Amino acid sequence: MSQIFRIDEMTAQEVAFVAAQIDAGAVAVFPTDTVYGIGTNAFCEESIGRIYALKERPAAAALQILVGSVEQAKKVVTWPDAAEKLAQAFWPGGLTMILPVNEKGTPLLRGFAGLGLRVPAHAKLAEILTMMQNPLASTSANKHAMPVITEEKILLEFFEGKADIILLGGKCSALASTVIDLSSEPALLREGAIFRQEIEKILGLKVK
Repeated sequence: MSQIFRIDEMTAQEVAFVAAQIDAGAVAVFPTDTVYGIGTNAFCEESIGRIYALKERPAAAALQILVGSVEQAKKVVTWPDAAEKLAQAFWPGGLTMILPVNEKGTPLLRGFAGLGLRVPAHAKLAEILTMMQNPLASTSANKHAMPVITEEKILLEFFEGKADIILLGGKCSALASTVIDLSSEPALLREGAIFRQEIEKILGLKVK
């Protein structure tokens, strides 16, 4: 059975409860500033496996990491100057940065070359992320290669009884985050909420 909360009406006690449950391996569905997402404790292999199974997501597709702050991001990745510039400009917001991991973040790679991190611009979700002891491994809350979910009704139809926690937050944007790879020379992998020109202006250079 899914525990369902309306995210904007959650009390401080409920925020703490949900954060603790996700830390313990609960699979949660939640609104972000872009699309609805699904996630769990990034270090919990069993729960990560549940997300891949629920989404029918191929193992070759990585999950991103949601954190509540730059400080939390630095706990699992190295932090180049380009990341600092982009974080100051676009975090919280719709920019995912792929970065090299540090020692603590190594288990999160799962065979990939870097780790994609984002601080979402959703106040209540940020409260949950800040209270968590671990980063949140996340992806869009939909079946792999199907349209993203932005409506509560569709979200409930698909995830009620499957996810441990469902946080309802009204209609979400259908625009996914922009993804930039900073593990070597900056390369734009997906243009979404943040435009290429904005990134190039902040970095002072052209990106691939």
